[in-house]
Amino acid sequence: MSFSISGKTAIVTGAASGIGLAIGKQFADAGANVMFADTQEAQLVAELGEQADESNIRYFAGDLRERLTIANLLSATIDAFDDIDILVNGARQVVATDALDPQDESLEQLLNQSLLPAVRLSQQVARRMIKQGEEREGDGPNGSIINLSSIAARRTHPELMAYSVASAALDQATRSLAVALAPHRIRVNSIAFGSVMSASMRDTLKENRSFRQDIEAHTPLGRVASPTELTETAQYLASDASGFMTGQVVTLDGGRTLLDPVSAPMH
Repeated sequence: MSFSISGKTAIVTGAASGIGLAIGKQFADAGANVMFADTQEAQLVAELGEQADESNIRYFAGDLRERLTIANLLSATIDAFDDIDILVNGARQVVATDALDPQDESLEQLLNQSLLPAVRLSQQVARRMIKQGEEREGDGPNGSIINLSSIAARRTHPELMAYSVASAALDQATRSLAVALAPHRIRVNSIAFGSVMSASMRDTLKENRSFRQDIEAHTPLGRVASPTELTETAQYLASDASGFMTGQVVTLDGGRTLLDPVSAPMH
C-alpha cells in the first residue's frame, strides 16, 4: 500500500512554526496541496511568503476559536484546491497550572484553545468530506483526520494539569469521532508525542537549558527528536497505507512513557 499523498489536499493548523510547520512542509514536498493555518500571520508570511500562492501552497491566518473563522478557512481551502482530503489539527498550547488555585483559568483556556477548535473544525471538514464522497460515488476512502496530542494525557505533572486534561479529552474525541465517521469512510487518529522539539519545548529550553539533559535522561532513546521525525508518522496516517486504522492514539516519544515516574519536562 502506498504512502503517497500526492494530489490530495490537506489543512494543517498550528502551521506557522514547530511541528505543524514541519508537517505542512512534508506534505507539500510529498505532492499534496496544503493550506497552512495559524493565528500568527507574520510567522506564516515569514515561513511561506516566497512559496505562498505556488501551485500547492497557501496560508490562512485566523483565530479558530471563532466559528466564522473555521467556515472561512474551509471556504479558502475549497476555493484554492476544490477538495479537502486531510486535516491535521496541530494547533496547541502549553501553559502552566496552579492546581490549588480556584482562580486559575488554564483549564478553560486550553479546552478553548486546543480541544474545541479541533473538534469543531473536524466536524466541518468531515461534512465536506462526506459531500465529496457522495459526489464521487465510489467506495474508496473519503478522508483522514489527524490530531496532535501528547503523552501528558497519560502521565501526571501537577503544573501541566490543564494541558494533560485537554490532551486526554482530545484523545477521547479522536476515538469518538472515529466511530461516528467510520460509516462515511473517514478515519480519525491521533499522534501523542513527547521528547519532540515542538515550538513550546524550544521556548522552554531557551529559558531552562538544563532541562534538555533531564529530558534526554528520561527518554530511553537518549535524545530529543526533531519535528521532522514526527512528519513521517503523520504522512502514514494521512495515506492509504493506514487505510484500516482508525481511532488509534499513536505514541511517538522515544520510549518516554516506558519510564515511571515522569518527573522531567516533556513538552
